[in-house]
Amino acid sequence: MKAVRLSEHGGPEVLSVEEVDRPEPGGHELLVEVEAAGVNPVDTYFRDGSYEPVGLPFTPGVDVAGTVAEVGEFVEGFDEGDRVYGTGIGGGAAQGAYAEFATVPEDRLVHLPEGVDATEAGGAGVAACTSWRALVDHAGLDPAEWCLVHGGSGGVGHAAVQLGASVGARVITTAAPEYHDAVRDLGADVVLDYGRDDLADAVLEASNGGVDAVLDHRLDDYLQFDADVAAPDATVVGIGENEPDPGFSNDGVARSKDVGYKFMSMFNTPGLRVPLGGVAHLMDAGDISIEVARTYDLEEAPEAQRAVMEDSFLGKLVVVP
Repeated sequence: MKAVRLSEHGGPEVLSVEEVDRPEPGGHELLVEVEAAGVNPVDTYFRDGSYEPVGLPFTPGVDVAGTVAEVGEFVEGFDEGDRVYGTGIGGGAAQGAYAEFATVPEDRLVHLPEGVDATEAGGAGVAACTSWRALVDHAGLDPAEWCLVHGGSGGVGHAAVQLGASVGARVITTAAPEYHDAVRDLGADVVLDYGRDDLADAVLEASNGGVDAVLDHRLDDYLQFDADVAAPDATVVGIGENEPDPGFSNDGVARSKDVGYKFMSMFNTPGLRVPLGGVAHLMDAGDISIEVARTYDLEEAPEAQRAVMEDSFLGKLVVVP
């Protein structure tokens, strides 16, 4: 079979397509014939060695959708021919999705409803499950609450906008002007240009004085901002940053409102089947649609990994073997 491989850490140029043996599933694994594999920033971190390396050589890719080709000895609830999707990112990292076939632990896959497009599902894992963990598990977002999603055109952001809308929350998000109409169509009540000078005032005005939940992917830029626009007892969920030293210029603002901060990582997800199953239901119901900006074949994986870090686009990039 064909698979994208790397034998050393480095830039996208270290990725190449090789002919390798089709893997055999372990006792608690499924062999999936891959129809689509999402391209995530985390894939590039494993490639360049920023994250704790897995053994070299390896095939990258944690998000997958496809059809079960073989079932491990101890697997229950799945049969050959079942449509499935999932992500290997919780509780470590199961990789290998940039290939024609991939082995995936059974607890990181769920059944994919017949009405859900496999290419969309291939891009859903990390993005949509991060949104679920942040807004449902950590923020406890309720109907009619105000929710601020930073970066509503991104992979996580565009899923979070839809998830917030699906639970009946009122969603404010930020995006570049060229994406405003598209993000509004996804369910955002208010879309603001993230570059405007009066952004905090605009969020406060739109939310009638403050938001109840914040999903923040750039804590080094917005940690203080989140406190400034938070309502009393709000929850800020931090999922990432560009620089690892975010700080407050005035933490008293957060303390005065009893703002709660939760910093999360998908690696700590206790059980992936709950968010995966919830997202599958919402995709099947039409409440979440993963916007696929571009698709790439295996030979184009280096370009896909470059683009996910450097290009502007709405939604997700997906490798289709």
